[in-house]
Amino acid sequence: MGLFSFISFSHVLSNDDCYVAICAPLHYTMIMTQNVCAHLVAVCWFGACTDALIHTVSLTQLSLCGHNEIPHFFCDLSVVIRLACSDTFLNDMMVYTVGGLTAIMFFIGILISYIRIFTAVLKIPSAHGKQKAFNTCGSHLTVVCLFYVTIIGVYFNPTSTHTAQKDTASAVMYTVVTSMLNPFIYSLRNKDVKEP
Repeated sequence: MGLFSFISFSHVLSNDDCYVAICAPLHYTMIMTQNVCAHLVAVCWFGACTDALIHTVSLTQLSLCGHNEIPHFFCDLSVVIRLACSDTFLNDMMVYTVGGLTAIMFFIGILISYIRIFTAVLKIPSAHGKQKAFNTCGSHLTVVCLFYVTIIGVYFNPTSTHTAQKDTASAVMYTVVTSMLNPFIYSLRNKDVKEP
């Protein structure tokens, strides 16, 4: 769940970066200074570590007995909770509450930012400029949607619908695939990368 928070924070922060680049391009270097970027990264790490700490502390209250082998490629929260032989109601409620609030908060932040971006893009006089901005925003929005759909599938579906294969595939999608797509989205549009 901490990884979910970290990636969610990074999606929101990259969306804010897009907003400044599109809505205030001439002021970009004045707004997105190294100090601002450092603060954004610090907030991202602090939020993710706090979220991970909350769930880790609540996991210490569970009794693990019997088969304790995790059928996953990393120690994911939902998989560890399913290994418990004690009551996991509190842990499940923590996942739904903290995860739900985090997801809703970030979704609203991304939605507000995209509304402001789209209104700014619509004011661009040239069709080519609008097309370029919408292409970049559309690609980023696709990655964000892919991330949130797989996260919802892992953390917010009933545990009876989970299988080890589905959980592993979803985890690969939200940890590896979405992280790998962002550099492609932004660097493949760069003229220096396109030209040999």
